[in-house]
Amino acid sequence: MTKSEKIKQSYIEYLLENGKEPESVWAFCKKLKIKENEFYEEYNSFVQLEAEIWKGFFVQAKATAESEDVYGGYSVREKLLAVYYTWIEVLKANRSYILKSYERFEKPITMKNNMALAEFKYSFYDFVNELLMEARETKEVEQRPVPFIMQRYPDLFWRKCLFILEFWVKDTSKMFEKTDTAIEKIVNTTFDWIGRSPIDSLLDLGKFLYQNRK
Repeated sequence: MTKSEKIKQSYIEYLLENGKEPESVWAFCKKLKIKENEFYEEYNSFVQLEAEIWKGFFVQAKATAESEDVYGGYSVREKLLAVYYTWIEVLKANRSYILKSYERFEKPITMKNNMALAEFKYSFYDFVNELLMEARETKEVEQRPVPFIMQRYPDLFWRKCLFILEFWVKDTSKMFEKTDTAIEKIVNTTFDWIGRSPIDSLLDLGKFLYQNRK
């Protein structure tokens, strides 16, 4: 285990055992039996440390999903589903920490900028932008005439991701089966909305008739 991983794991354990973050970096390092400067070589604060923990959960889920042989043959919609399902599995393995961390978030999390989620957000946006680029090539996302709308797609996906997180935190169903259903419905609805629709066909027809009017 690397020093950064050791610090992460010790922080998680401390939070679960004490219900709050350490009083100071010095006190935390004393308990961990490392020098204070060793902490700062990895993280500049507990806020950054927690942000890296949340990012790590997503990075782990993404890497696990992408490592599956079938992933490369998936549609963009299926790739997002695979990463979401895997992400929830990672969160399940760390649910006690997630719940304790979530308690301290400003609510609703879809409307607030919680610093603990900042690094996760950057990684998620990178992932979604890659998916959207691929989706435009495969025609799973419609090229809309108003660029501003398409530029907001990553924000839309991020809010949906936070909604899934919030739904899972509150889910009391067996094996969190309702969360799995919510993920499927959210992803399908989102892609149905940003994909080609009857309205797009109607606009194409109108454009054609206009260009070929006599």
